[in-house]
Amino acid sequence: MSCALTGAVTTKKHCPAIPYTPVEIAEEAKRAYDAGAAVVHIHARNDDGSPTWSTDTFAKIMAETKARCPVMINWSTGGAGPMSERVHHLTQRPHIAALNMGSMNYAKWSSEKKAFAFNFVFANSFDDIVAFAKAMRENNIKPEMECFDVGHTNSHKVLADLGLIAAPFHFSFIMGVLGGIPASARHLAFQAEQVPAGSRWKVIGISREQWPLAMAALSLGGDVRVGLEDNFYLPNGEMARSNGELVAAAAELVKLSGRSVATVDEAKQLLWPQGGHN
Repeated sequence: MSCALTGAVTTKKHCPAIPYTPVEIAEEAKRAYDAGAAVVHIHARNDDGSPTWSTDTFAKIMAETKARCPVMINWSTGGAGPMSERVHHLTQRPHIAALNMGSMNYAKWSSEKKAFAFNFVFANSFDDIVAFAKAMRENNIKPEMECFDVGHTNSHKVLADLGLIAAPFHFSFIMGVLGGIPASARHLAFQAEQVPAGSRWKVIGISREQWPLAMAALSLGGDVRVGLEDNFYLPNGEMARSNGELVAAAAELVKLSGRSVATVDEAKQLLWPQGGHN
């Protein structure tokens, strides 16, 4: 199980539990780990909650997190701004880093207002994708290939041909963003069919779609991600008071599915069966 702790956009006004500072983020990482997460996905923020690519801030987050628990760390690389600003923190050698696998319209539509809540083009050119993959390879980082649609998933073949990713490949299917693949079990099954045998994949369901998609992923043999970056609400509709509450709810789904929650060491064995991780 993975937990996306904070994201880059939403604020404490949206959900009071969203962490900003390195200490707050590390405390949330510990709560997620204690509830069963083997991986935490992290965006860095300034103390006022605004996003930052400061390498010093990422270093503080890593140090504070490692001081609290042995959870695997996954840095974000996605967002606005030139690729050159979003790569330097990879030299800190997290276990995993997110690698967005294609460009897309990225929007949220309000049917009531007949207007977009936000609307932009999420640009990820092949030049940038390859450059990020090279940086990850140089720093012995496992790329988590984030795929918002089927074309993104199949683009992994370029990286494989270039020798920039090593089996078992690691995919994440983001579902529920307007402009990307719809959030349904049928679409998730189709995405899962695209990955090479032996790969690890998980679903990232946006907002309240998180829980039915998590159940679908578990039934299909995939993994799950929860966290305040993606969704604020527990299955019963209550707002989560921490990332740990979301992970605990996901752990219950895992048990109900007849599967078991992987420890950090077990997750490392699944992602690096030959060893050699950071």
